[in-house]
Amino acid sequence: MDSPANKAPAPARGLTLYSHTGAAYRFDPGALCLELLTTGGPGPYRRYEILYEPADLAGWADRSRLTPTPVLEISEAEVAEARRLRDALFRVVLAHTRGEPYPYGELKAVNEAAARPALAPVVTPAGQRQWAGTPSGTQLLATVARDAVELLTGPFAHRVRLCAAEDCHLLYVDTSRPGRRRWCSMEHCGNRHKVRALRARSAGEE
Repeated sequence: MDSPANKAPAPARGLTLYSHTGAAYRFDPGALCLELLTTGGPGPYRRYEILYEPADLAGWADRSRLTPTPVLEISEAEVAEARRLRDALFRVVLAHTRGEPYPYGELKAVNEAAARPALAPVVTPAGQRQWAGTPSGTQLLATVARDAVELLTGPFAHRVRLCAAEDCHLLYVDTSRPGRRRWCSMEHCGNRHKVRALRARSAGEE
């Protein structure tokens, strides 16, 4: 048996996002359902929209934490449904972080999506994991919605947070042991906070 020192490191989780300056950074929201929220959102977040056609939703699934990447058959209608679920989920999770009641219509949309058949994992004769059949976009969304149900009713429900930066709107679940995560990413908003604090101290000393 291999010792821990000889084992290959686990692949880093998270998505590669880009700041308004074009700088790439790693963002791990800690849950599949929260990864979907990086594709756009309701109201003012519509300007971040990236889900326009089936290839866009398939591309997101490829970048997500789903393992292995499902080979999906997605219709235009399912892309529209993905946007509706994402927007509903965004409002539900945001209400959760604020300690507010869940908006009824949006919560209903999440629960209805979760009630549909989800991706079904199987074991191949070679002992590998894959998804049964040819999964649809609806099955993908059901999997995302079920993940949201698990998150909002599970042991980390109290750790779902909004990034502490005033101009950032990324949501994540803090799965760290101490539970003191404040930023979407230390290399992005965390670093910006450090730079601002350093400048403020320097200005004060002057």
